[in-house]
This record gives sequence, C-alpha cells and structure tokens, in this order.
Amino acid sequence: MIYLNQAATTFPKPRCVLDAHAAALSAPPEGQFRSADMRNGNGLDRCRENLGRLLGISAVDRIFFASGATDATNALVYGLPLAEKRVLATQTEHNSVLRPLMNLTDQVGSVDIMPCDALGQVNPADVTRLLSAPSAALFVNHCSNVTGMVQDIPALSEIAHRHSALLVLDASQSAGCLPVDADAWGVDALIFTGHKALFGPQGTGGYYVRPGISLRPFRYGGTGRDSRRLTYDDGDYEYEVGTQNAPGIAALNAGVEYVLEQGVDPIHAKERRLMKALYEELAAIPGITIYGDHARCHGPLLSFNVRELTPSDVAYILSGVYGITVRAGHHCSPLIHDAMGTSERGTVRISVSNMNTEADIEALIAAVREISKSVEAAT
Repeated sequence: MIYLNQAATTFPKPRCVLDAHAAALSAPPEGQFRSADMRNGNGLDRCRENLGRLLGISAVDRIFFASGATDATNALVYGLPLAEKRVLATQTEHNSVLRPLMNLTDQVGSVDIMPCDALGQVNPADVTRLLSAPSAALFVNHCSNVTGMVQDIPALSEIAHRHSALLVLDASQSAGCLPVDADAWGVDALIFTGHKALFGPQGTGGYYVRPGISLRPFRYGGTGRDSRRLTYDDGDYEYEVGTQNAPGIAALNAGVEYVLEQGVDPIHAKERRLMKALYEELAAIPGITIYGDHARCHGPLLSFNVRELTPSDVAYILSGVYGITVRAGHHCSPLIHDAMGTSERGTVRISVSNMNTEADIEALIAAVREISKSVEAAT
C-alpha cells in the first residue's frame, strides 16, 4: 500500500514510536504525579519539555495533555472567558474548532467567520475590519487541511492583540512539519494533536495556555495528589484529571524526539520537494483541477478533482486498483469549500509526510494519469 493520507493520521510511524509504545505497555505503570516517578523524571513532563522545544513554548508547565485536538478545543472554548462575548474564526477552520464554537453556546456569545480566498488565505485587512467590533478571541487554523495554505500568524497575532483579543492557534496540521514559535508569535493558546506530523498514536494531543490567562477546567476528577482536596478556589485549578494515557504520551514523546532529531526545516524541505512534483505533474494531466498553488500553499498537502468523477470514485479507484490511499470529501472543513467552489462535491486530498518517497509520488501521478485517460476515452 502507498499511503498518501498523512494529513488524517501519519503512517507508518517511525520505529522509535512503536518501540516506545510497546515498552510503556510492557513496563510497570508509571504512577501519575507520585514521588516515586520524580527520581527518574516524569514521562509526561519529558514530553512537555520536548513539545516546548518544538513549538517555541518556554512555559512548558502550561502545556496540558488531552485526547487530541477536539478534546483540547472543547477545553479551551469551555474554559476561556468567552461567555457572552464575540469570537472570530476563519473560514478555513476544522470542525474540531467550528463545532465547539457553534454548539457550546453557553460558553460563547457569538461567532463571526472571517472569509478566505479560494486558496484558503485570510486577508489581514479583513481581520482588522472584523476586529473593529469588540471581540474576545481570534481562532486561526495555522495550516489548512484542505489546501495547505499557511497563515501569517505573527501578523494576525499583532492585529488580535492590538484589538485586545486573544490569539488561539490550531497547530494540528502544522506541528511537526512546519516551524511553530508560539512565544515569538505571541500566541495566547495553542491546540495540537499527536497523531499527525508529530507521529504519535491516535488519542494523544493537548493544548497550551499562556501564563496569566484564566482557564476554567473542562472536567474535574482524580489527580494523584492532595487527595483530601475536594473543591478549588477560582484560578487554582488542575487540568489533567483522571488516568492519563501514559503509553500514548510515551509514544508521542518518541515522535516528538524523532521530529527534533530530524529537524523541522529538513522535514519541511523534503515535503516541499514532494509537493512540488505533485503540483507540476498533476497540472500537466488533462482534466485535472488543482485547488492550490505551490508558490503560496506551503503545507504538505493539496486537493484536486478529476473531470466528471466524484472524489469518492477517484479515491475508490486509487485504493482498489492501484493500492494508493488518499482522502475524499470535505475533510471536516466545510466552510473553506464555499470559497473554493467545491461545496457540492468536495475534493480528493493527497497529503505526504517525512515517511513518503519520490516513488510514492510517481506511482500516484501514473495512476491519476491513467484514470484521466480512461474518463476521457469514455466521454
């Protein structure tokens, strides 16, 4: 199988991730927050430190683990001071952000959507105009999971802070494959998932909240420390309650260490080479429509369609005939398709990781070329 659905979940995982997960499951359970762990360091804290190095976060004690980006976003939407206040989100957002904002109506006053162009780029002038009305927060998808467009986060952060709004960054699609520098960019809160470019397992991820920002807990429960305490004073909270996914976080830590060892810049450079070949070769095939631009969309993915075929038909043929896995549909980001003109049919998405090769790209191109020829002959 040739796997080109890395934006959904990376596969295969580096060997070190598999070994770390197996070792954690085979070892005696690590007692969360208990003093016995402190002799050799706590596994959760080691992962926090490595995530801080990777994402440009100095206050690593403000990184909290969750089951993924959806869980993390719900925690932020529930916990940040957004009630009865206006919030902005971009047209490129994933449903992991849109649905909490749209459905946790007791926690958010109102949600306005900032438009993007057909490639998914948000115009800072639009952000400035929309933030002229008082707003509590600006939610921004760093890298679109449909077009690969990467937003100018330092510019958007400056605009948000100029208008006294928090900047909440969804780095789910960028953490591990694109440079992220939360402190330098002035990010107030950050969402990440473990199972994409960080090469961790599904069910891992988390969020970061800048020191000084009040966050009400999303849930309460056991923490493994001060068991006599039953209530909390306002602002004196704990956020990682219940039994943590220690084996998953051990595997996530191995994935983060793999990315740090490889280097984000070399990973990005390799993926850009693969994407350049994809853009150029697909553009040369008759009947192919590409929804992206290599010069502007720097993420490791693109969307396309083939003549009269539906995206699901293309994905089915690629999988069943050629053994190539891609993604078809709206990719859990419905609003950006209005800007792209694909709201009815969706797109076929190809996404790569550091584990893919030039041979994978060549096989995909050859397969799409044959599919296009077959459609042309039939019509």
